[in-house]
Amino acid sequence: MSQNGQTGHNGTTAVPGGGAEHQLRRSLGFRDLVVYGLLFIAPMAPVGVFGTLDAKSHGAVALVYVVATIAMAFTAFSYAQMVRVVPQAGSVFAYARAGLGNGAGFIAGWMAMLDYVLIPAVAYLFSGIAMEALVPEVSRWVWTAIAVVVTTLLNLWGVRTAARVGFLVLAMEIVVLVVFVITAIVVLAQDGAERDWLSPLSGDGTQGAFALSAVVGAVSVAVLSYLGFDAIATFAEEVTGGSAKVARALLFCLALAGVLFVAQTYLVALLEPVSSAQLAAEPERQGSAFYDAVDASVGTWLHDLVAVSKAIGAAFAALAGQAAAGRLLFAMGRDRRLPGVLSRTDSGVPRVALLVSAVITMAAAVWAARRDDGLDHLVSVVDVGALTAFTLLHASVVGWFVIRRGGAGAVSWWRHLLVPVLGAAITIAVIVEASGTAQVVGAIWLAVGLVVLAVQWRGRRDAEAAGV
Repeated sequence: MSQNGQTGHNGTTAVPGGGAEHQLRRSLGFRDLVVYGLLFIAPMAPVGVFGTLDAKSHGAVALVYVVATIAMAFTAFSYAQMVRVVPQAGSVFAYARAGLGNGAGFIAGWMAMLDYVLIPAVAYLFSGIAMEALVPEVSRWVWTAIAVVVTTLLNLWGVRTAARVGFLVLAMEIVVLVVFVITAIVVLAQDGAERDWLSPLSGDGTQGAFALSAVVGAVSVAVLSYLGFDAIATFAEEVTGGSAKVARALLFCLALAGVLFVAQTYLVALLEPVSSAQLAAEPERQGSAFYDAVDASVGTWLHDLVAVSKAIGAAFAALAGQAAAGRLLFAMGRDRRLPGVLSRTDSGVPRVALLVSAVITMAAAVWAARRDDGLDHLVSVVDVGALTAFTLLHASVVGWFVIRRGGAGAVSWWRHLLVPVLGAAITIAVIVEASGTAQVVGAIWLAVGLVVLAVQWRGRRDAEAAGV
C-alpha cells in the first residue's frame, strides 16, 4: 500500500488497516476545508484577548497580529509540505511517524490530543458563558452541555452535513464582522479616533517608547488565536481532488485569518478610549475591552450583536475541533497506538472516535462551567500541546526530505531545512513564553505519553519474542 493511500471505488480512502470499517469517505471540497479551518479559528477570535494583547504590546496590537501571522506561516508551510506526501487523517501524528519514526509520531499525536480535546472544551464554555449572559435564568453549564450535544449530533451525521451547517454559521460570523468594520469606519470618519492613527502599529506611547520585546511577548498570547487552522490537515483522507487542495486550504485559511485579525484589532484599537497603560494597571478590564470599546463608540446594539455571534460561533468552532479530535483518535487507533475500536467507521464516519472525543470534551467543559476559575484552568494549557506537536511537525519535514530523502525530487534547502528550522525555533520560543501552569501540565502530559509509549514498546517486544 502506498504511503499516500488510494481512493476506492466507493469513495472511501484505502489506507493500512484493511476493510471498509476502517476507511473514511471522500466528500469534502476546498470550500469545506476552509469552512472547517475558519470555524475552528473563529473570524473574531481576537475579541476575547484584545485587551490582554493591547496591554502587553503597549498598544501595538495590530502589529502583534502581523507578526503572529508571519510566525504561524512557517508552521502552515511545513504542514503544506507534509500533507502532500502523507495525506492521512492523523495529521501531525502521521507526519512525525513518517519523518521521525513511530515513537515520535505517537508523541506528536499524544501532544496534539491535549490541544484538540481541550480547545473544543474552551469553545463550548465560551458559548455557555455568552448564552448565560443573554439568558441568565439558565446556568452556563446547561448551555455548555446543550452545545456539546447539538454539535456532536451534527458530527455524527457526517462531515459533509456538518460542513454545510458550519458554512451558514461562518457566513453569519463574517456578516457580523463586516457590520463591525463598516460601522467602525463610519464612526472614525465622523468622530475621529481616540488614539493616534498609527498607534495600533507603533504603540500608543502611554507605557513609554515602542518596545519590540513587548510585541514579541504579546505574540506568545496572540498565537492562541490561530490554533485550529491545522485541523484542516486531519481531513486529508476525506477531501476530493488530492492532497494539494488541503495544502492550499491551509495557507489560504491562515492568510485570510491574519487579514481579518489585523483589520479588526486595528479598528477597535482606534476606538478604544482606555489607554494600554490603564488596561495594564487594571487587568480586570482586559477581558471585556473589545466589547467596552464597541459599546462606548457605537452603541449597545453592536455589542449585543457581537455577543450573539460569539455565542453561536464558539459552539461551531468546537464542532470543527471535535471533528478534528475524532480524526486524530481514529488515526491513532488504526495504527494501534490507541485502542483499535477507535478506528471503526460507519458509512465512512468515525463515530466511535467522535463519541469518545465528545464524552471527554463534555466532561472537561461542564466541569469548567461549574467552577468560577474553570476557564482559566482550561485556557492555561491548550497551547502547549499544539506547539509541541508543531515543533515535531517541523522536525518531520527535515527528517522526511533531508535525512530520509523521502521526497520524489531534489532537497530544497529553504523549503525542507531553513523554513522548518525557523518554524521550530518560533514554536519553542512561544512555549518558553507560556505560563508556568501550562508548562507544568504540558510536561506531565508528555511524561504520561512517554510511559504509555514505553508500555507499548515492551508489549510489542514481548509479543515478538513469543512469536505472536
